Amino acid sequence: MSIQFSKIFTHMLPAIESKKTEFHLFGYPTVTEEEIWAYCIQKKWRKKDISSMSVHEIVNGILRITPAEYMTYTQIEEQRNSDWFSDLNSDELQILLAPQKSRK
Repeated sequence: MSIQFSKIFTHMLPAIESKKTEFHLFGYPTVTEEEIWAYCIQKKWRKKDISSMSVHEIVNGILRITPAEYMTYTQIEEQRNSDWFSDLNSDELQILLAPQKSRK
């Protein structure tokens, strides 16, 4: 996290903690402040210059996150970053990807 983002994060921590508590009440107990902040930076404000945003815009953005949109984002990111075949060796992968002969 850059110095600018960490400084803004520190100022926004009460709003982020409030959102984390809300997520925990909705049954998502593993969500952390850092994950909520990362979501905001990487998804919600990816095309904005956060340093030029006003405090009320940032707080409003944090407080308007719904559990559904956050969980959709995390699931897509998990699928995008996962390596489904990491447990297979090259022989197993070759067998898995080899075309099958048709049965008659």
